[in-house]
Amino acid sequence: MMRILLVRHGQSEWNATHRLQGQADINLSELGKTQADNLRPVIESIKPCRAISSDLQRVQDTAKRIGAKDFDLTDQLREIDVGDWTGRTTQDIQAQDMQAYLGWRAGTSTPPGGESWNDFADRVCAVIEKAHETPCKNLLVVCHGGVIRAILQRYLMLQPANIIPVAPASLSAIRLATDKKPARLELFNYRPVQLDLEAPD
Repeated sequence: MMRILLVRHGQSEWNATHRLQGQADINLSELGKTQADNLRPVIESIKPCRAISSDLQRVQDTAKRIGAKDFDLTDQLREIDVGDWTGRTTQDIQAQDMQAYLGWRAGTSTPPGGESWNDFADRVCAVIEKAHETPCKNLLVVCHGGVIRAILQRYLMLQPANIIPVAPASLSAIRLATDKKPARLELFNYRPVQLDLEAPD
């Protein structure tokens, strides 16, 4: 059995203003740092056997603050590239073209100059499959909201349109499939201090 512990980075400076980041390298906000610090005792109590992280700074900082040890960095766990939408607010995008925004959120359309959902999910899940080759009971993956949704889609058949945004500095967990049991969702959007049902994309 291998459990994947999925942690989204804490609130970034652009999350705070509802700007899409994609692969822009934006730092954690002060609140985001606190959110990550709050999650640390939970992660330490689980004792992950290995950790991997997106190489973007907001994720690296989150990994350090939650107590990840000797984590491996990879650009393959970066957020989906949102192309021309990078830095724009979700309100602005929705006002210009609500259908395009909803299609992107559902994984069925791509922003101008951006990355397709299928290409994104392929690169993300290739990292998980490679990690699965080396036995590890609790694999910690520190990443982005879109990365978590892609993993939930591929392993649990949950469609992006049916998954609420992943809360900053939250923990989700899935057990990968075995010969006898399918992949299963164990935990979603857990935060030790305060639930966040209005998380930003």
